[in-house]
Amino acid sequence: MVQISIFRVHGKAMISSVFLLCVWNLISGQIRYSIPEEMEHGAFVGDIGKDLGLSTDELSSRKFRIVSAAAKQYFDVNDRNGHLFVSARIDREQLCGQSDDCVLLVEAVVENPVEQYRVEIEVLDLNDNSPIFPKSKIRLEISESTLPGARLLLEGARDIDGRNNSVVAYHLIENDHFTLDVQSLGKWMLPQLVLQNVLDREKDSIYSLLLTAIDGGTPKRSGTTEITIFVLDVNDNTPVFDKSTYSVSLKENVPLNSLVIKLNASDLDEGTNGEVVYSFSSYNEPRITEIFTINSKSGQIHTKGIIDFEEANVYQVYVEAKDKSAQSLATHCSVRVEITDVNDNAPDLTLNSFPRAISEDVPRGTLIALISVTDRDSNENGNVDCSISPNLPFDLKSSFSNSYRLVTNALLDRETTPQHKIAIICKDGGIPNLSTTRNVVVNISDVNDNAPRFTQPSYTAYVAENNEAGSSIGSVTGLDSDFDRNSQLSYTILENKIQSMPVSYYVYISSYNGSIYSKKSFDYEQLKSFQFHVRAQDAGNPSLSTDVPVRIIVLDQNDNPPVLMSPGTYSNGSLHVPRSADAGYLITKIFASDADSGKNGQLSYQLLQSSDPGLFIVSYSSGEVRSARRFTESDAPEQRLLIQVKDNGYPALSTTTTLSLSIVEEHTDVLLDLREAHHDVEDTQRVSLYIIISLGATSFILLIVIIILVVVIFPIGRNSAPGRPCTFANCCCRGELEYPNSNVNMQIVSDSGFIPSLLEVHGNGSLSKTCHYKIRSMPEPPEIFFSPLSAHGTFEKYTKYVPSDNMKVTNSAPFEVGQLNTDWHSSDTHIVGKISSQCLEENITQDEIKREFNRRHTALTSGAASAINSKKKNKDIAAILCYCTVDSLVFHYDKRMAYFSPPRLCWFTEQLHSPLILPSIIWNP
Repeated sequence: MVQISIFRVHGKAMISSVFLLCVWNLISGQIRYSIPEEMEHGAFVGDIGKDLGLSTDELSSRKFRIVSAAAKQYFDVNDRNGHLFVSARIDREQLCGQSDDCVLLVEAVVENPVEQYRVEIEVLDLNDNSPIFPKSKIRLEISESTLPGARLLLEGARDIDGRNNSVVAYHLIENDHFTLDVQSLGKWMLPQLVLQNVLDREKDSIYSLLLTAIDGGTPKRSGTTEITIFVLDVNDNTPVFDKSTYSVSLKENVPLNSLVIKLNASDLDEGTNGEVVYSFSSYNEPRITEIFTINSKSGQIHTKGIIDFEEANVYQVYVEAKDKSAQSLATHCSVRVEITDVNDNAPDLTLNSFPRAISEDVPRGTLIALISVTDRDSNENGNVDCSISPNLPFDLKSSFSNSYRLVTNALLDRETTPQHKIAIICKDGGIPNLSTTRNVVVNISDVNDNAPRFTQPSYTAYVAENNEAGSSIGSVTGLDSDFDRNSQLSYTILENKIQSMPVSYYVYISSYNGSIYSKKSFDYEQLKSFQFHVRAQDAGNPSLSTDVPVRIIVLDQNDNPPVLMSPGTYSNGSLHVPRSADAGYLITKIFASDADSGKNGQLSYQLLQSSDPGLFIVSYSSGEVRSARRFTESDAPEQRLLIQVKDNGYPALSTTTTLSLSIVEEHTDVLLDLREAHHDVEDTQRVSLYIIISLGATSFILLIVIIILVVVIFPIGRNSAPGRPCTFANCCCRGELEYPNSNVNMQIVSDSGFIPSLLEVHGNGSLSKTCHYKIRSMPEPPEIFFSPLSAHGTFEKYTKYVPSDNMKVTNSAPFEVGQLNTDWHSSDTHIVGKISSQCLEENITQDEIKREFNRRHTALTSGAASAINSKKKNKDIAAILCYCTVDSLVFHYDKRMAYFSPPRLCWFTEQLHSPLILPSIIWNP
């Protein structure tokens, strides 16, 4: 704590106390100064900038200022040196009356960051007022029979200075009959005259006394009043009150004519000398008679005016009681009326440093306003709590008692909410509480934080060719959510090249409204479309911009007539047509082109004139000139045709050509002429022919590649075409054939409905393919059958073979050679595959085949059956064995292999081409 002493009285420096109290951990603080009242304007109060630790540069940069909740501003600060000075004359008695403490509250505020300091300025009382009696002359009456010791209550002097400078003593001029006795009642001093000796009216009927009131100031001041005492004749008894001093409590705002107190004074005399009359003493302040009234007979005091605690919290009422005697005697008492506070004052809000608008880019915690709240009530009735309406980007933070800061607690966006209405609600602690609502409007100023945006992601404009230069061809529209200059847009075209020319050669744009104009006339045949970018830029600082692509499409107009390409000029100037030509004979074809597009380029042909109408016709769409009928001898040998070529535009444009035809007898000449006639046609079609040949070759190569890929990716499966010829290398037609090594590989593969379902045979040498066979297990007893075919495609003989006890051989029904059974499940035979390979030559007889077969099948069947029985128990296994010349044989089943050796099952030469169904062998172990 730092103590500083400064204050002035009447222009002279004197010593007082200044207290500096720092609190709230460098965020907020409290400073206390003491100054005397009546200081002149500009009088120095304190170096507040130095006391707060602020440099002279910070005073200005951080917007150091003083705010006060009072209506009148008594202090100000010099922001250059930080000195606090008096800006208006201060009268302590006017501000605080006779209160012991008179403190003025102001707030010192700095920003960046926001800090608040509570400054208490105590106004010290000066002894600038002398005691004053209510009346300069006091008239008293006393009976001569009054006994010594009787007291006469006097009205005390008033001094509006503070307690130390108010009345502290009374002095009475010495005399033989009266002395002065001063009684203290709280802060009040009640002077009383005490009779010392018996009075004698006949000797002295009037006594003149001088009463002086002295205050405690330095230098002391005093005030006097002259007391005149008249001695009355005998009235033996004076009215007497029950108490000399009464005390009563009264709530403020009680209804008018409410009873305050009932006084009682008695007089022992009889008759009129004993009847007491009550009245307010002349010692009372004038305001007492405005607020209270007294019943002269009953002594009841009632309220007459409004009782307001905030105006006065205590009233001192002096009452006089006297009898009705001609020489009445009077007595006095005092009534102290203490006023009890009632919560009858709502909080009062004062906003300081409130800006007209705040920028939308201010950071969180920015100070918006300082709010001071006062409540004239006391204690809990004067305790105020404030809040603001919810869901707003603002917060109300308490600084000191009844002092708040309105700050931002979120980022602001003017484009979303340009104005915020804040309701500040303050409630006191009374029961029931009272509240005050203050609506504050915070306007948000704009910051250029939104780039322009276009109404479309891209723009497309259409312009007809041959347009006039300077005509409008489209527009772009930009929007900006910002305000004022930040939303003012200007448009420019970004430079780029179009056909080696800058885009400004073709178009320009209005910077004000975004309208796009052509700078030249467009020709569809030269420029069909072009694209550029338009930039919209706002006028903010710094400015923001956005680009958008704009595509200009030139629309074709029918401004080009058809141009004839053929037929050209011939050596004899005419085309030769054989007289023997049939009806519909193609004489020639008119070739024409049109630089326009669409319907404007669609051509039609029409025969306008002919030497012999009805003899020739012209195709409307192709331009082919044909004979309408056979020529006769009567037809003129020379014919002229006028043909019109017209486009489909609007309006249509056309071109005409004249054909000269010669009808000749010699066919050879005709052919020569036709070759000559078509020579030009072939020249004109050469480019098209090259293109067609190239496309055809490419398509053919692509087709070959696709076929190869299909063959590689999707090999020939179970549904191979029946009757396909195959050599001995194929071994069979139902299969997927490959030769990874020189061995024969037989494999059974599972399939739905078959156990096992597929047999593979691999080999090399004369057996160059792999065979796959679909096989079905049979419910009948196991059997092995062999069914060789004759060279004519039918079965000649069936050979049964039973290799063991659990195997038997049966004849299978004959079937047609060269066709595969497409329904494996509906077949009733034991043969589950058909093979149509050309495996035998015609000069090999069936006997040779059977002898070779009988020699080799015994070893195979016995070895295969025993191997399968050892691998699979209690399961049906079917296999198809192919007669081949191989080096080894491997049988696969359930991911396991059985090897058969010797593998010489059969022997066929590749010269045998006769169809043969290979035997199907079925084992049922």
